[in-house]
Amino acid sequence: MIDVEEVRAAILEFVEVLAPVDLPARDALGLVLASEVRSAGPIPPFANTAMDGYAVRASSTAGAGDDAPVRLRVVGELPAGTAPTVPVGDGEAIRIMTGAPMPEGADAVVMVELTRRDGDDGVLVVHEARPGDHVRRAGGDVEAGEVVFGPGTVLGPAHLGVLASIDAGTVRVHPRVRVGVLSTGDELVEAGPLRPGKIRDANRPMLLALLAQAGVEAVNLGIARDDEQTMAATLGDALARCDAVITSGGVSVGDYDYMSAALERIAADDADERARVDWYQVAIRPAKPLCVAFVRGRPVFGLPGNPVSSLVSFELFARPALLTMMGRTDCFRTEVLARAEHAMARKPDGKLHLDRVRVRIEDGAYVVASVGKQESNALAATASANGLVLLPDGDGVAEGDTVKVMLLD
Repeated sequence: MIDVEEVRAAILEFVEVLAPVDLPARDALGLVLASEVRSAGPIPPFANTAMDGYAVRASSTAGAGDDAPVRLRVVGELPAGTAPTVPVGDGEAIRIMTGAPMPEGADAVVMVELTRRDGDDGVLVVHEARPGDHVRRAGGDVEAGEVVFGPGTVLGPAHLGVLASIDAGTVRVHPRVRVGVLSTGDELVEAGPLRPGKIRDANRPMLLALLAQAGVEAVNLGIARDDEQTMAATLGDALARCDAVITSGGVSVGDYDYMSAALERIAADDADERARVDWYQVAIRPAKPLCVAFVRGRPVFGLPGNPVSSLVSFELFARPALLTMMGRTDCFRTEVLARAEHAMARKPDGKLHLDRVRVRIEDGAYVVASVGKQESNALAATASANGLVLLPDGDGVAEGDTVKVMLLD
């Protein structure tokens, strides 16, 4: 058997970051910038007010207070989106709304809460203003020519807002990986009543959802029957239109595990000298069997057929590789230390056990509790898990012991 980290390193050694493409910024959520983005102009593009109130000369409010209000003459009103046309002189004010440009002559804004209207053309100011009060200067957020985001930036919602503000309609990014998902096995059916010996395919919907959650483009390839030629043809078609392929089932050493033969057939006909098919017996429970191939310039991840094993294999091996292909460096799930709420028993077997647990925060610290059934087919219990506790070889842990946990959300 082989260690988890050794398998991960071998996989990441041959996956490559996808070549950059130009995409509309609105379609780039979660993608990684391949080149820097500069702002052509300042943001905000003009000095404007951060508050509703009155644009004034700060010197005109000297000595203002609750007991000694200063009266200013109101010479205009300035809503947001309107260009100022009237300047502010000594002893004058302009009613101004949040976001509106600062008028000529004004160097401060008095919040409306610190004023009282006085007749049709006057306002009483009850607080002395200082130059710059509540004024957003031009370029206060982004200066003209400034690099706002560098290569390697993962674009989130706020990034897209900034890109819109600087009119960067197109960005150069590493594209979303297009990943085909294929289930294998004569025992599988899509839906509906079950005949004897048949089961419904749970892996494919789960893996498609995991891919969507990871921000990649998932392609449903359906179910391949237990036939080497059919599997090879289905995989060949998938490799022609996807950047990577994930299969579930057929990766063990049984008489009906045809995935190995199908991949070996494709690799044998591959002119690329890098073509390879690697079969691992990973020192973990669940998810010991794993196949990782590189054929026709694409990675193929052959995951086990048991649903929980398939999920764990995806999290440990497929997800990090796919995120790496998109230029991500934060490709591994966060691991934290937590307190075991109860004993977690196991038997020494030379493997790392990944028990499904529920993680919560209690008194500022992580606490974990088992979700119950830990069999590799017990997907219903696993559905309530939000973490995998990493139990090293041995007899398990006692209540209150510190354990390492991989967070899944």
